[in-house]
Amino acid sequence: MSLGHNHAGHAHGAHGHGSAALIDALTGEHASAASNRLVRRSVNVSMGVNIILSILQVIVGWFANSHSLLVDGFHSLSDLLSDVLVLFVARHSVRAADDNHPYGHARLETLATLILGLMLVGIGGAFLYSAGEKAMHLGEGPPVGMTALYVALLALAMKEWLFRYMLRAAEKAKSAMLVANAWHSRSDAASSLVVAIGIGGSLLGFIYADLLAAAIVGALIIKMGWQFSRDALEELVDHGADAAQIEEIRTVIKQTPGVHDLHDLRTRRMADRILVDAHVRVAPRISVSEGHRVAEQVRLRVRAACPEVLDMLVHIDPEDDLVPAESVATGDINRDALERWLNTEAARVWGHGPWAPERIQLHYLNGQVEVEVMLPPMPGIDPEPVVIEHGIRDLQQAAQQAGLPLLSWTVYRRLTAD
Repeated sequence: MSLGHNHAGHAHGAHGHGSAALIDALTGEHASAASNRLVRRSVNVSMGVNIILSILQVIVGWFANSHSLLVDGFHSLSDLLSDVLVLFVARHSVRAADDNHPYGHARLETLATLILGLMLVGIGGAFLYSAGEKAMHLGEGPPVGMTALYVALLALAMKEWLFRYMLRAAEKAKSAMLVANAWHSRSDAASSLVVAIGIGGSLLGFIYADLLAAAIVGALIIKMGWQFSRDALEELVDHGADAAQIEEIRTVIKQTPGVHDLHDLRTRRMADRILVDAHVRVAPRISVSEGHRVAEQVRLRVRAACPEVLDMLVHIDPEDDLVPAESVATGDINRDALERWLNTEAARVWGHGPWAPERIQLHYLNGQVEVEVMLPPMPGIDPEPVVIEHGIRDLQQAAQQAGLPLLSWTVYRRLTAD
């Protein structure tokens, strides 16, 4: 769904359970039917392959006296846990935005990526620990059967194929969580390689081959898990988009008609999407509605040019507010009180009736207030310009006496009554 609301000077824009919820979470609400089928198939294949391999490895590892294959079988179960985690997060991350979660629940995907990364760190650490344990008891175990090598090679081939298959689906779905899950399958393929080398070395009499390979792959898995965990942690603490994406967003904003300049461009990531806010400077005397239209055009153009942008907040500035120019007196002005004062003084200067101001518009620029006064049409009356000029001079003097920073005045008359 898409949620949006707007108010003066700002523009805000958007922001089935089971397999259907999973597909929405991993592919996005506007994904094609082909993408949905691809992700559904990849998740189902992953769970099916890991169930078969884990059962086969545990049974053969037990009867073939291969401790490494038995451990790798339990390691394959971790893939099932990660798939269950994907399903659980998908079930909740697709919930609509609410009062407590106005940007939705996509951060659950980031949390899942963090958990998967920590799982990889734990798996790698377990490999290192297991290698150390085996090094202390060399030659004490029973001989390993040849069947264990065949199963280890089969597991290696199946997990490597599963990694490549899931990674292609993840890239098409643009899901960081599914990418992490695919690399988790690669860690399982690496563990199967360790098991195959270890079993082969045991069959050939090189008992240290298993320990060396286990230590190397364990370190690689820890590094991989740390990378995922670090990226997820950066996202959870509002890490910004990369430099190329920021520059692309900046270019789109500057090329939007009506935009004179921008500053305070800020981004933060939410799963595989980006949240943006920026201060955009426009012509200082345009109307609120025109400023709002410029903000809407900026938001729409950025989201069209950068599909990763989930939501954008545009703050309209009439001048560069990086250097504060507002005086204390200007900041303390109350519009209602000022408008009453202007009406009273205008009535005193020009009299009541047709001379009463129809509209008073204030511009807060350069530390002062510019006043625009529109007089109503006066059929049959053509006032001399000097009358209006004298009235402006009287209003300026009254403002100075009242201590009001009304230093610039523009008075004009509406020509027609409709």
